[in-house]
Amino acid sequence: MKLVVVSAGLSVPSSTRLLGDRLAAAATGQAPADVQVIELRDLAVEIAHTFTHGFPGRALSDAFDAVSGADGLIVVTPVVPEARLDDVSASYSGLFKSFFDALGVTDPDVLAGKPVLIAATGGTARHSLVLDHALRPLFSYLRAVVVPTGVYAASEDWGAEGLDGRIERAAGELAALVSGLSTVRPQPRRDSFEEVTPFEERLAALRPAG
Repeated sequence: MKLVVVSAGLSVPSSTRLLGDRLAAAATGQAPADVQVIELRDLAVEIAHTFTHGFPGRALSDAFDAVSGADGLIVVTPVVPEARLDDVSASYSGLFKSFFDALGVTDPDVLAGKPVLIAATGGTARHSLVLDHALRPLFSYLRAVVVPTGVYAASEDWGAEGLDGRIERAAGELAALVSGLSTVRPQPRRDSFEEVTPFEERLAALRPAG
């Protein structure tokens, strides 16, 4: 299978990229796969130009082709807190959203039916609801098949108990979903040529022996 990791991290090194790498490693540990990583920070200018020019540049077009040809996606974004008094609400980054907006403009159906594992990184565990309040609705709208377990990693989660288990569970769900879809094959029709018994043979079976 082919997995594509879409990382919207901006820093180098990036905890967002690290989480994507760990999810990909866990998935390939359960089902062999080729992994390609798309770093959105390298495509920021071309993403912006897509909306002004009406078509993607070469590097962005290659990224779109990779997403289109993937058997499954791992998408990871840093959390952007929203200016609210509750200090809980947060969403995906603008770069992350712009990439998938531009992808949708190019091919509105590209993610339909495609398995997607959603993940995010942030500075505080209070923003973990971003998975269900922002990411899951986005990919449901794009008609992707979002795996049940999303992974959120706050600063205090790195090296702490619990993150590894969530990574393994989510990666296992993605690997199982991708493997299951890839093994689905159309069943032969019962009236196919190979299954038709010649009339002469059926008639002979009805005749009394001797």
